Amino acid sequence: MTGIKDIRRSVSYEMEKFEPFFKESVKTEIPLLNFVTSYILRRKGKQIRPLLVFLTAKMIGTPNKSTFTAAVLVELLHTATLVHDDVVDDSYQRRGFFSVYAIWKTKISVLVGDYLLSRGLLLAIQDNEYKLLEIVSDAVREMSEGELLQIQKTRSLDISEGEYFKIIQKKTAALISACTSCGAKSVDADEKQINLAKQFGYHAGIAFQIKDDIFDYTRVNSIGKPYGNDIKEKKLTLPLIHVLENCSMSEKKKILRSVRNKRISNNEIKKINLFVKKNKGFEYAEIKMNEHKKKAVDIIALFPESESKTSLLALMDYITERKK
Repeated sequence: MTGIKDIRRSVSYEMEKFEPFFKESVKTEIPLLNFVTSYILRRKGKQIRPLLVFLTAKMIGTPNKSTFTAAVLVELLHTATLVHDDVVDDSYQRRGFFSVYAIWKTKISVLVGDYLLSRGLLLAIQDNEYKLLEIVSDAVREMSEGELLQIQKTRSLDISEGEYFKIIQKKTAALISACTSCGAKSVDADEKQINLAKQFGYHAGIAFQIKDDIFDYTRVNSIGKPYGNDIKEKKLTLPLIHVLENCSMSEKKKILRSVRNKRISNNEIKKINLFVKKNKGFEYAEIKMNEHKKKAVDIIALFPESESKTSLLALMDYITERKK
């Protein structure tokens, strides 16, 4: 599998220029806000979303100022949603470090998330990038709907496979497809190319989220126990949903009784993991993940050969084969 460093190589110049552009976009005269945003920037992730913007743009045309605006816009939106998500999920960790919520609590976290979102919207307006703003605003709507739908289903624990896919389409695929759509739009791609880029992002986003959901069961922490964060938060994801839809009623009731337990133990989580594994829940989720990966790869195959196209194909392998 090609590593993320090699995947970035075809747009290394763009990603390098992106860094100061992004930092400048969040600067403010408010010391506390600068301190919090600096903390966030020091703990940035792999920046998959701006990478998708640049790779898509370069596969179709030549990245330009509009492309950089698109990359900053989606990264600001993504960062804002992470800050807000930690408040919603009462999460004290983000990428192995204390979250903004853990350090500065609810009020500051919400306001910082709002600030990041507003900076993205203002950036698009200042650069007259109204089409990019429309694409990203639609993604914000979808993500909000997805989060609320997941909260509703978490309370009732009656989520079906179809509803699961609707949630991850809105929560994850909407933003990934906004990245690829914005990348295409920024280089004046035609409507057909933009639509293809959007569909690629949609399937890549679905595959990405299924992989994350499998990770939540299969990764282990520093003392060798599964994370199980989704189960602790009463979120039913594809591996468990599939098993619950195909097991006996007595088994289903037993599992759901454990999930409903407010103080579910690590031992109970381990038992659920073993139940999912025994009933091929992980295998099924991987099949579905690879179906979406294939659809994404088939779409990219329609574009002319280029280094960026090769990198996008390698990125699909990375998304579905990564170990963390």
